[in-house]
Amino acid sequence: MSGRADDRRRWDRRGITAVVARDLRVVRGSKPVVLPMLIVPVLLLVVMPAVVAVSARLGAAAVDLADLEPMLAMLPPELGERVAADPAAGIIEVVLVYLLSPLLLIIPMMTASVIAADSIAGERERRTLEGLLLTPLTDRELFVAKLLGAWLPAVGIGIAGGIVYAVVGDVAAAGVVDGLLFPNLLWVVLVFWLGPAIAAISLGATVIVSARVKTVQEAFQIAGVVVLPVVALIVSQAAGVLAISPSLLVAGGVVAWAIAALVLRTGMRAVSRTRLGQRL
Repeated sequence: MSGRADDRRRWDRRGITAVVARDLRVVRGSKPVVLPMLIVPVLLLVVMPAVVAVSARLGAAAVDLADLEPMLAMLPPELGERVAADPAAGIIEVVLVYLLSPLLLIIPMMTASVIAADSIAGERERRTLEGLLLTPLTDRELFVAKLLGAWLPAVGIGIAGGIVYAVVGDVAAAGVVDGLLFPNLLWVVLVFWLGPAIAAISLGATVIVSARVKTVQEAFQIAGVVVLPVVALIVSQAAGVLAISPSLLVAGGVVAWAIAALVLRTGMRAVSRTRLGQRL
């Protein structure tokens, strides 16, 4: 009966907005949460592509193209021709566009995990969970508020990180590669389609974990396993087992959104007053 009453009840948008705004204020004031969201993107999206471009410019002549054959065999034939004709330009394109671009998925994934871990387990650590449970919001509204408070920043930072990566990549490749490497269709699908889906999966997994543990550190460590598929994708490309393409990423995004729906549904059951109250 209560579930049906919740369905008939109009959503308390003001209450949801208040919880989201409160969570964002807490995030901004927490160094353990903010620092990883600043340091990791700088390392992955600025330092790494710049180092790759500089290394390719200085040491392309010393690269044994035979080492790249497994990966090049999986990529478009014209790209292999460009690598053979101009190793520096070709290697920069291969590494920045294909090999390192999946790193763009780690940023929204990590951001969602960090914020979600602090959002529930952090409430328990700060002893503010009891006050949150006393709000007039329904369980569903409370879950949506916690969801939006982590997912929206994760998507926003993911898009911003994608733009930074594109700019750094284009600047680093300037003068070596003809034209611009970014934006391209692969980049668009990663940043705007697959990234938000991966963030939702990470968010749901972290919510489920953080509702069951006592500290933010525990929640973040356990939920960190969701990064393994992205690492596997990068390793598979480097080994020549798999090559990403826009069509593959679109299909992967469909699967990811389906998984996210299932995980978030499970997470919604975990974020209930009854279950959270038992762990006060």
